[in-house]
Amino acid sequence: MKMYDLLRSGDSIIRVLDVQDDRIFVIDCLKQTMPVWRKFESVDSVLSESELLSVYSQYSGKELSMCTENELLKATEFTSVDIDTLDADQRKVMYERYTMITPILPFIADDKTRSKLICSIAEEHHVSKQTIRNYLCLYLSYLDVTVLAPKKRKENRELTQDEKHMRWALNKFFYTTKKQSLMTAYTMMLKEKYCDVMGVLAEEYPSFYQFRYFYRKTRKLQNFYISRDGLKNYQRNNRPLIGEGVREFAPAVGVGMLDATVCDIYLINEEGNLVGRPILTACIDAYSSLCCGYSLSWEGGVYSLRGLMLNIIADKVAWCKRFGISIEKEDWDCDRLPGTFVTDMGSEYKSENFEQIAELGVTVVNLPSYRPELKGLVEKFFDLIQETYKKHLKGKGVIEPDYQERGAHDYRKDACLTMMDFEKIILHCMIYYNSKWIIENFPYTEAMIADKVKPYASCIWEWGKSLIGANLIGVDSRRLMLTLLPRTTGKFGRTGLKVNKLRYHCEGYTEQYLSGGMVTVAYNPEDVTSVWVIENGVYTEFTLIESRFQGKDLVGVQELQTGQRTMTKNEMRNNLQAQIDLAQHIEAIAGSVSGTTDVHMKNVRNTRKKEQMKNHQDYMKERVNYG
Repeated sequence: MKMYDLLRSGDSIIRVLDVQDDRIFVIDCLKQTMPVWRKFESVDSVLSESELLSVYSQYSGKELSMCTENELLKATEFTSVDIDTLDADQRKVMYERYTMITPILPFIADDKTRSKLICSIAEEHHVSKQTIRNYLCLYLSYLDVTVLAPKKRKENRELTQDEKHMRWALNKFFYTTKKQSLMTAYTMMLKEKYCDVMGVLAEEYPSFYQFRYFYRKTRKLQNFYISRDGLKNYQRNNRPLIGEGVREFAPAVGVGMLDATVCDIYLINEEGNLVGRPILTACIDAYSSLCCGYSLSWEGGVYSLRGLMLNIIADKVAWCKRFGISIEKEDWDCDRLPGTFVTDMGSEYKSENFEQIAELGVTVVNLPSYRPELKGLVEKFFDLIQETYKKHLKGKGVIEPDYQERGAHDYRKDACLTMMDFEKIILHCMIYYNSKWIIENFPYTEAMIADKVKPYASCIWEWGKSLIGANLIGVDSRRLMLTLLPRTTGKFGRTGLKVNKLRYHCEGYTEQYLSGGMVTVAYNPEDVTSVWVIENGVYTEFTLIESRFQGKDLVGVQELQTGQRTMTKNEMRNNLQAQIDLAQHIEAIAGSVSGTTDVHMKNVRNTRKKEQMKNHQDYMKERVNYG
């Protein structure tokens, strides 16, 4: 008999861990209790193995026989695994457990030393002494380090009936927009699933701790946020922000991010009357953070976008000079459109009018809803601009965070700046933002450091314009505005080109007037004096025929036309009555004349001459009768 042999003793399987002359050190592999010494009388070591087993059997009172490793695995229903099949986490835990018990193995037969080591190891690794004993007994039973590896959990385990009830209650009462508490969901589960028809609770039911444990074990935060707060709130406030953001859209200069905001300040007009809060619309280059242009107005939507587009291509030195501000060209050198516009899902950006800008070669990218991080630069721009001026304008109409709270100060009463004053302030803030605000986190390249590019938006913009991939489009203001005008369908006819129920004319279109046909027309709602026919990308101007509408806006013309139609419609009854009266008068006169049966047809000229002389009058003498 040798060390580590397996012996079957009745219903038990023991492993020999040590052999001495009169005793053996064994562990029960099925019960997996701590190993013990079994003492016997001295046995001659020259006896054969079968003779030794017979001797040990006599002293132990049980029949002993040799046992194999496979028989042990079969008896314990344990499946041996290959160490190569274990994943990284299983290997890590397996070796950590083995490291805990290795100091004990040389002293396994010494009870006192073994106990001391178990206590110190348990304290060192912050586990219980029983845990160390379990690891030790498990290893000694199989003498295989893989038995210390944790078992993989079965992912597709069939739920128990109680777990199915818990899942049903969580889905019906907890994961809803009503935002019920976990205890409420638990109570409703007991009411619906564990009470009889009289509402009496059954003898056996899951405890709240079991319910809470199942919830924590199966909870997914994404499902939690969406089910209780809604998808929109999840997209806005809880969704993981793992995209690269700006760099996905802006590998070079020429990607403009558009957005608008209501400024946190109240303004007045020249007469001192409160007007309200202005709307600031801006375009920020995503690569350099430069403000390419802005529009400050009382109107939003497409109107502010037209002003923004004109400002982008304007000469900024001349523009600032209009407000008495002097700048150098390199401080704000932007007079071309970015090749790509990145916008949100605002109605003005999805309108046909704005999408017509694609005719100039501009690409419009509409971001999905609630993805502000994809155009974070323009959002940050608004924050920086407002933070810059608000600290200097306190008490002058600037809104504080408490303006919507009950009992807060009415900031409208503090308003004292006009739109002109505020635009001057905004311009100074933008000049500072473009030329002096330090961009700390810009991803500098080796080439930029070699060229000593300063960390200002204007400097990065100037450097980026010279790189391959810079996408800027030059366009004149007239072409830009014609492109952004609203469009409709015009109809050629003999009376000219009819657009919006008005008639227009242009030399050289005689054939079109005669043959008719439809054509696409751009028109200015603010002045109906001209429209522009679009043919193969060419804009041809047509002028208004009806001079009475000259210089009027479309709304005014439509009101005038509507008023005329209303007046005509109101007089329709009088007109019909007049026609009836006329017919009656004619019929009365005709009926009073007796018809002649014989009309003399000869000497008509003489008869006519006589009648002329008879009825001839001197109107100068008879003018009194007409007076």
